[in-house]
Amino acid sequence: MLRAFTRRFSTAVNSTRNSSNGTAVVFMNMGGPSKVSETRDFLFRLFSDNDLIPLGPFQGPLAKFITWRRTPMIEKYYARIGGGSPIRKWSEYQAAKACERLDKISPETAPHKPYVAFRYAHPLTEETLKKLLADGVTRAVAFSQYPQFSYSTTASSINDLYRLSKVHDKEGQIKWSIIDRWPQHPCLINTFANHIQDSLAKFPEDVRNEVVIQFSAHSLPMDVINRGDSYPAEVAATVYAVMQKLNFSNPYRLTWQSQVGPKPWLGAQTEKTCKRITNNESVPGVVLVPIAFTSDHIETLHEIDIELVEAMDHPEKVVRCESLNGDPMFVDGLADLVKEHLQSGKLYSKQLPLDYKLGSVTAKNVFEHPDEFFGDRSKK
Repeated sequence: MLRAFTRRFSTAVNSTRNSSNGTAVVFMNMGGPSKVSETRDFLFRLFSDNDLIPLGPFQGPLAKFITWRRTPMIEKYYARIGGGSPIRKWSEYQAAKACERLDKISPETAPHKPYVAFRYAHPLTEETLKKLLADGVTRAVAFSQYPQFSYSTTASSINDLYRLSKVHDKEGQIKWSIIDRWPQHPCLINTFANHIQDSLAKFPEDVRNEVVIQFSAHSLPMDVINRGDSYPAEVAATVYAVMQKLNFSNPYRLTWQSQVGPKPWLGAQTEKTCKRITNNESVPGVVLVPIAFTSDHIETLHEIDIELVEAMDHPEKVVRCESLNGDPMFVDGLADLVKEHLQSGKLYSKQLPLDYKLGSVTAKNVFEHPDEFFGDRSKK
């Protein structure tokens, strides 16, 4: 076992040392419009994504129609939370700080250069890929900022990177690996546990242990779940690990938010469940925890902080747990996670090939196996 670890570590280090320009760390996420005026384009890209929302042969026209209908409403939401999504600000901050720490704790793979690649907002994956190539990057880690894998989210970003690389990096200048999931990493679990304890402290001590911890994650259509998507299990794994860290100090539930359209979606629904809990006289309060988000965006700042609270009969009972954002423990942990990935020599997780076997039902122009993209493509 020691020899195997040493061999993998040597491979990872040597592949980086062969490059004179270190390691790029690319934070990948769906993104959000930084300004209200970017909302329409953001929504159109989102609804045009067949990996996320498969609409069949009429994807284009339906995406235009849905965008036209929803844009005025969503623009008002972004205006109400400050004029845009803060996700770019936090992603760039997290990536920069993580790379600063990586230069100190992993000098053998330094210098580490931070990048952000969003699926539906600037900086788009294509923009970031072109910058990577222009900067002469030859070694890059794609770091999914969805801690729990779903084919609809993480794989959509991977697919986008793969398709664009076939166009812009045909010679395989950049050697990629990916952190495609990290649902129980200590940086995630410990930071959430600390933030939950801070939220519980806002309730009187004599009733604090009776406050319900309600975890909320973005829902998915049941037809995606029924393919065998790993997302529900990985979200639940995060929730359970957080509660273990808290010694199961409080009653808790996992619920799902952000359902859109007439299709059946994974439930129970966050808003309905929260209302039922807070209407119970014996429950002193609820701490809402956005467990699948690493920073604030519209689903926390508007959907929970405004829409959900306004829908409650007893809004005074609801406390939303602070998002991870710029917490130093979290950001330092992200650097540790990347270092662990680089030292492992692994190009992707053991689960990723199965994710593609089960998930790529409607996807087009994607690889059948991760080996087709990750690693040294110039030798293939």
